[in-house]
Order: sequence, then C-alpha cells, then structure tokens
Amino acid sequence: MESSTIRILVIVAIIHFPVLIDSAVRQYKFDVVMKNATMLCSTKPIVTVNGMFPGPTLYAVEDDTVLINVVNHVNYNVTIHWHGIRQLRTGWADGPAYITQCPITTGQSYIYNFTITGQRGTLLWHAHILWLRSTVHGAIVILPKCCVPYPFPKPDKEVVVVLAEWWKSDTEDVINEAIKSGLAPNVSDAHTINGLPGPVSDCPSQGGFTLHVEKGKTYLLRLINAALNEELFFKIAGHHLSIVEVDATYVKPFKTDTVLISPGQTTNVLLFADQKQGNYLVTVSPFMDAPVAVDNITATATLNYIGTLTNTPTILTTPPLENATTVATNFVNSLRSLNSKQYPASVPRTVDYNLYFTVGLGLNPCPTCKPGNGSRVVASINNLTFTLPTTALLQAHYFNINGVFTTDFPANPPYVFNYTGTPPSNLQTMNGTKVFRLAYNANVQLVLQGTGIVAPENHPIHLHGFSFYAVGRGPGNYNPMTDPMKFNLVDPIERNTIGVPSGGWVAIRFRADNPGVWFLHCHLEVHTTWGLKMAFLVDNGRGPNQSLLPPPIDLPKC
Repeated sequence: MESSTIRILVIVAIIHFPVLIDSAVRQYKFDVVMKNATMLCSTKPIVTVNGMFPGPTLYAVEDDTVLINVVNHVNYNVTIHWHGIRQLRTGWADGPAYITQCPITTGQSYIYNFTITGQRGTLLWHAHILWLRSTVHGAIVILPKCCVPYPFPKPDKEVVVVLAEWWKSDTEDVINEAIKSGLAPNVSDAHTINGLPGPVSDCPSQGGFTLHVEKGKTYLLRLINAALNEELFFKIAGHHLSIVEVDATYVKPFKTDTVLISPGQTTNVLLFADQKQGNYLVTVSPFMDAPVAVDNITATATLNYIGTLTNTPTILTTPPLENATTVATNFVNSLRSLNSKQYPASVPRTVDYNLYFTVGLGLNPCPTCKPGNGSRVVASINNLTFTLPTTALLQAHYFNINGVFTTDFPANPPYVFNYTGTPPSNLQTMNGTKVFRLAYNANVQLVLQGTGIVAPENHPIHLHGFSFYAVGRGPGNYNPMTDPMKFNLVDPIERNTIGVPSGGWVAIRFRADNPGVWFLHCHLEVHTTWGLKMAFLVDNGRGPNQSLLPPPIDLPKC
C-alpha cells in the first residue's frame, strides 16, 4: 500500500472516530499482505495488515459487536488475537493458533465475531502464530458509551502510540535459526515508535515520529507495547505524565516522568502541554534487570509545540538505566484500580482453586544442537514445557475429540526447591499438552513464581478470556503463610498481562465466568516459543447463557 493510501486510511479513522454511536455493528476487513519496508537503511518484505506497519486501529464503542474479515494473502498460516477482549462465550474468536482455532491458510478467510461487553479503553490486536506479531499488530480503541464521560479531565485530542521492535533480518529466520541451534535468538536491531525508530548510529538519516501539540491543551496518549521480547520505558523530556488507565481499566491517577510497559500491556496517559515552546525528546528504551541480552538501542521521537522555529534545538532527557529495577518497581507499585461506584473493583474474596505455578527456563537434551553443546533452552510452567497440538484445543473440547490434551496440569510445582535461589542439578523439563480444568464461576487464586533456573527474568504473563486482579507481589519465594496477610483486596490493579518480577512472585485472582479454553502464556515471544504456556478449560455453567456458543460455520479446519 502506497503512503498516500495509508494517509487516507488514517484520515478516515480520525473523521469517523468522534461520531461512533452506541451498540452498533462495526465491520472491518483485514487483508494480510506482504509489503516491502525500508528501515535502518535496509529493505525487506514484511507481513502486514492492509499494507500498514503498525496496522490499522480498530475503533469501537462499549457493547458494540465487531466483525473483522481476515483474508490471508501470504504464504504463512495466520491467526489474529484481540488481546484483552474478554470474548464472553466467543472463544472461537480469540485467535491463538491451535488453542482456540486452526490457522487461516493461504487464500482462505475467517470472520472474527465478538461483542465488547463491559470494557472501554485501549487494547491491541496482533498475530498469534509464529513470530508474525513483530509486524502484524495494531491498536484497539474502545470508547465509552454515549454520554458517559471519562473519569478524568477530558483531553483535547487522543493519540495512539504503538511501541515495537524491528529486525533487519526476517523474524521467522531469526527464530528458526535459534530453534536449530538451541540457543536464544538474536535481539532486535531497533525499537520503534509508531513504526519509526528515529536516528540510530548506523543509519543517522532514519526519521522518527513527531507528536505535534498546542500549548495549553491536554492530550490522551494511548501507549501500546507490541514488542516481541522486551519491556520498555517511555519518557518525554520536561513533562510529567498522568496515568489514568492500564489494560482497558481505569486507575487512580498518579503522575510520573517514566512509564514501564511490558509486551501486551497498554497504558493511557494524560500529557499536559504546559511547557515553553520548543521540541522535546521522547525516548523508548529497554528494561532488563537480569543477565539477559536485550536490544539496547533507544528509540526516539519528538514532541513538537506548534509554532516552534525550525532551527530550535531539541530539549533532551536521559532514559532510565537498562537495569533500573527501582524505577520499574515504583511504577508497578503505584498502580491501583479506580474502585469507584461506577467502576468498582470486584475482587474475589473467597478462593475455590488455590494454584501455585512456577515460571522459568530449563535445559533439555538436543543432540543436534551443536551451538548449545547438545542442549536446548526451553521454558515451562510447573516444569511442563507445553506442546502445541495439531488440533485446536477448543475444538477438541467442544467436539469431545480424544487424544488431543489431558486435564492433569499440576496445581503445584511437581518438584519443591529454592525457586529463586541455587537451581537444582537437573534442569530438564517434561513435555506435554495438559490443561487445568475449572468449574464455571469458581474463584481462582494463582500465584506465579519466578525461578532462577538458567537466569531469573521478568515474565509478562498474559491470560486470555479474563481480566484479573493483582493482589500481591514480592521478592524471593512466595510464603503461603505470611504473604496473603499483605494482599490488597480493596483496590488492586486489574489487568490482562502482569509482570512476574525477576527473582520474585505475583498473586492474581479472577472469577472463571467465561466458558471455553483460555491460553496462559509469557508475552515474551521467545519464551512462548520455548514452551512457557498452558491453558485453562472452563466448563459450561447452567443453561445456554453460561455456555460456550457453537463454532461459526467458517471456522478454519486443521
């Protein structure tokens, strides 16, 4: 798609954005096509939606029904996940390959059909197969129903800001070479802000995104981390940001100069254009407080006050250090649900299932992995490296197909050791396709425990089909006797993706009120590839309104 066409699409979105009405049916067409893209002074073909990187923004209003016809014109199998959409009883539209659907093959199409219920704010959509998410992603903007105001000062303008990564190489080649070697894949060559990295050392002519603002006005920035493998810091020189929403949930506003945002997470911030005329540097840089390689290139953009003279120098800022754990922890600990009368925090007070999952890495034998000295790096939950089936789990569940999965996923670690201390001598994991079965409407408490096997690392864990409350968090090993006494059951943050801190744990609670099969996985794509994933099977409740809907007639077949 030529740049002029892209501009027309953006203009159409802006024109139609203010006039969306309640309870409509929104129809979109997503053509998955190849496009040559030039970045970092080199050109490569990439997989895109409608020829755009990032892809088009999907606009809707709370309670809308959304129909997206995805047509696959490329030589890869494709699925799209509507990240954070609850998909109440419509698991067929959730999108993870071989979990809720078989892929859309070349030349085929599939209509994702779902209703947005009880949600408003910013989410994202992205490919959910292979590493296509690197370029196949975009924003979801869900507006409040007519005449329902934001619970914060009304902005004069709203701007979608998508953060991502860029490889000069084909990302499928990157991960395939890593799988062959048994080692970690090459890190990206740059980070991007709305598809542009800004000038970098080996390509100083590379342009960057410019955000034009008018002095005295307020802007709502809808920040999205669509990166494959890296948590990111976002910062604007000379400006504080007021955090008002994360993962499509309103929060108690607080001000900060630095936002931490993990892959799969979204954060809405209010930017007050209250500084003197000028240009201000915007930075996006990685956060990693473990001995793990990351792309250390800072992406840059420019905040430009309209009317600033062309030759005015840019006011600079220094991004946080890569291992700025204190900055990251302070940000996370500042997040609280709004918990107002209109937007209450409905935290489960009782627990029907008390689950304890270790998340981390391991090493399995691989005789052909010569660079890995005969071993392959893997990842696991409760020491189980998940094996994707060849029939989608949801189809196997709905049609009672035997032999696809078992329901004996362990509720607790099968081996007890000092999870965040000295690792055990045996670093191997088990392989299998196991799910954990939940009764409809049961209250679930899940403690996600990081491990120090191979390397301690922060794991952004995403749960499909639900939002959950992060009731507790801490360093070291979770203590079931003392740590629950410190849980926040009043106004904990509600999210769909949560970071398990490096060398620590996080506790979440949710109500299993959505029948179907729901993926739980690390949103670092390399860890998902390595097997850090599992699924919950939630049984039907009583009657049709508590049961999974039948599959659509155009559901792709394996």
